[in-house]
Amino acid sequence: MNVAIVGGGIVGLASAYYLAERGATVTVYEKGSIGSGSTERSVGGIRAQFSTPVNVELSLASMEIWETFEENFGVDIAYRRPGYLFAAREAATAEAFEEQVAMQNELGVPSELLDPEEATEYCPGLRADEFVGATYSPTDGFADPHLALQGFAEAAREAGAEIHTKTGVTEIHREGGEVTGITAEGEREDADFVVNAAGPWARRVAEMADVDLPVAPKRRQMIVVDPETPVPEDVPLTIDLDTGSHFRPEREGKALVGGHFAGETEGDADPDQNPDGFDRNIDLDWAAEAIERAGDCAAYFGQESEIRRGWAGLYAVTPDHHPIVGETVPGFINAVGFSGHGFQHAPATGQIVAELVLDGEASLVDISALGSDRFETGELVEERNVA
Repeated sequence: MNVAIVGGGIVGLASAYYLAERGATVTVYEKGSIGSGSTERSVGGIRAQFSTPVNVELSLASMEIWETFEENFGVDIAYRRPGYLFAAREAATAEAFEEQVAMQNELGVPSELLDPEEATEYCPGLRADEFVGATYSPTDGFADPHLALQGFAEAAREAGAEIHTKTGVTEIHREGGEVTGITAEGEREDADFVVNAAGPWARRVAEMADVDLPVAPKRRQMIVVDPETPVPEDVPLTIDLDTGSHFRPEREGKALVGGHFAGETEGDADPDQNPDGFDRNIDLDWAAEAIERAGDCAAYFGQESEIRRGWAGLYAVTPDHHPIVGETVPGFINAVGFSGHGFQHAPATGQIVAELVLDGEASLVDISALGSDRFETGELVEERNVA
């Protein structure tokens, strides 16, 4: 089986590894360097506290790989598990937590409902008076996306996959409705399957196959902050869900602070005019607001907090914040639109892509809700816990 993968980020390389491991002939085409699209700009969060069963199941299947990554791939990905803490300001948000935690527990996630005072046991700096409820799971955490990417890349190569960087795909070929190959750097290459793992530029790649996917590249920002009060390393990644603010501890008391706030310009890249043309620098007004909102959430971020550095990257966002995973037309498999969750769900997604190619159907996780046809039928699966 000959497979061409478009996109050399974490989803593309995980797919390459699991396909090659099972005997497929795999070639990855990346127009930049590996991970240069979104993976290298990811915060590296890994959690199971999602609001829909399919996202929880993708997380649990992926966590099985993350937990044993060093043992199986020979790379220490700096996987830390201080948990995730979701905090609710609105009563409706807290009420939704009850249903979500029940669903998560049923699927095996050890999440729990907390009142705001109980939440301060995990995040001592949390401003408990600002919130009405919270959830926490001790098995959530984060890892280093760069190290994980290198682990998958090396394993894919060892399994026989070829990885071409600085090699953009310019055409996807269809004959009789079936995708039959690609053209990259002027060279036609036949393939039994083409996998679209192009992240924020997935829609542009799909258009080459005459497929329209509602995946939009949304600009998101992150700053490294020296807080007024150091953040202990055992504090969870904390999300003020109703404002969009979030932070997590870094080494030596520092913190990563982010958020997407109401009224903020999305800053989409324009994949038709200039697919690389988004601003990678942080907006200083946004950075000031991000620290202010983090300070409204937790006492660590007072007026003496200082910005050390920052960056911007792109989420690949669908209307319901769930990915599109499946064979959209014969020979064309999409694994795109993860809406900020592509890094953490890459291990499960890579296995599912291999199942779709080699078995004709997915068995690791039920992905029936993730087909692209849901946007035509209106059967969306809205993810509420988005940061």
